[in-house]
Amino acid sequence: MMDSSTIHSANITIHVICGSIALLLGIIVLVTQKGKRVHKKIGRLFLWFLTIVVLTGLLGAIVFRGNSYLLVLTVLSGYNGFSGFRVIKTKCNTPKLLDITVALLSLSIGLYFLDYIKSKELFWNPIVVYSTFVALFLVVSYDLIRYLIPSISYKNLWLYEHIYKMINAFTALLAAAVGTVLPNYQPYSQLLPSVFGTLLVVGFILYFFRIRNAVRPNTQKIPENQGLTK
Repeated sequence: MMDSSTIHSANITIHVICGSIALLLGIIVLVTQKGKRVHKKIGRLFLWFLTIVVLTGLLGAIVFRGNSYLLVLTVLSGYNGFSGFRVIKTKCNTPKLLDITVALLSLSIGLYFLDYIKSKELFWNPIVVYSTFVALFLVVSYDLIRYLIPSISYKNLWLYEHIYKMINAFTALLAAAVGTVLPNYQPYSQLLPSVFGTLLVVGFILYFFRIRNAVRPNTQKIPENQGLTK
């Protein structure tokens, strides 16, 4: 029977390998044509590997007492991936028990992390630590508040929400990887991937906004479902 240190090492190895594969798949998703078969298929693979990253991250932090900061960064990435997938699947803001449960669970992990670090020495730059929690808090808060948005208005928002969350799931993974590999360059080794992700979000949103609001020669707008599809 394997001892705990062997299991811990195996868990870390799986975490790193799956995280690396998820990053590569995320790049492919970004550069492929949106809504097409390749984009959707690679996107699902990205989410599967992201799920393994989150589960191994939880196992490492809770069972083996690993880096708790990486846990909350992993949860941020995992939650954005989950919620981004749910957005494209439902395309509505009707309250669902699954969505609310995952949102509250993710926020609870973040709050636990904040309480935990009060009694521990921070090994990561405070700017990075608190900005990560704020990002998690804001996205979860939005997801709980969005149920108040009228359905007629939300039908124009779900695409942009999907773009924001999936890109942020990718860049949170990227920030964790770069911050781990280049710890001496913090906070820039983690803030710069976040800046890069923000620029991507703005660029993609502007691009699809123009497509969805383009006027055809007959002055009719492109249908609302133009762009990403199920």
